[in-house]
Amino acid sequence: MNSILLIDDDPELGEMLSAYLAKEGYTLDTDYSAAEGLDRFRAGKYDLVILDIMLPDTSGFNVLGQIRAESMVPVIMLTGRGEEIDRVVGLEMGADDYVSKPFPLRELLARMRAVLRRYENSGTMTVHTPEAGKTQIVVEDLTIDLAARIATMKGEEVHLTGAEFSILEQLGLRMGAIVEREVLMEKALGKGADIDDYVLNVHMSNLRKKLGGSIRIKTIRGRGYLMVACGETEH
Repeated sequence: MNSILLIDDDPELGEMLSAYLAKEGYTLDTDYSAAEGLDRFRAGKYDLVILDIMLPDTSGFNVLGQIRAESMVPVIMLTGRGEEIDRVVGLEMGADDYVSKPFPLRELLARMRAVLRRYENSGTMTVHTPEAGKTQIVVEDLTIDLAARIATMKGEEVHLTGAEFSILEQLGLRMGAIVEREVLMEKALGKGADIDDYVLNVHMSNLRKKLGGSIRIKTIRGRGYLMVACGETEH
């Protein structure tokens, strides 16, 4: 049973979501302030954090920053409808996804399942690679450990969110070939091609920044993405 932490100052949402998720097999703890939420997070073990941007004592961005300094636990941000800048900032700071308020509970549940699937598969997934038995992809200074779900650059770990690693994995498995957006949306983010692919754009931007100059991820307009080592000829 997955344990979820909700940090949101709306008691009605907490009660409604707790009852709804219990029927779906999840347990939910709720705190109504940033300070209480962080204390509970540090004292417990959670599979997912649902974090509102607007909190009474500080911004949810500050909470996200503190969580990311300590853990790579998946985080879904709750943002105001139409507040695009909030979505951008949250994703750039390391959130895995966002849901705009007000939202149908089934939409949040679908986002939760997609995010949790990426993390839960990390220790049990079967890796299908071009070479049987291959568990690592090495490109220049970058090593992608498919079994441990860790990426290193010159021996130093590149701290990636679950979404970022899943995108890198898909690109690495098809190194030098175009990976369609629809494939990344489905296999890396667990979504259909018609559902808010804006999230993919921001995760891709974050991934490029973290990889630096050794690896190039090129956008193929109207199709998808192509990953190559810098200086390598693209076909």
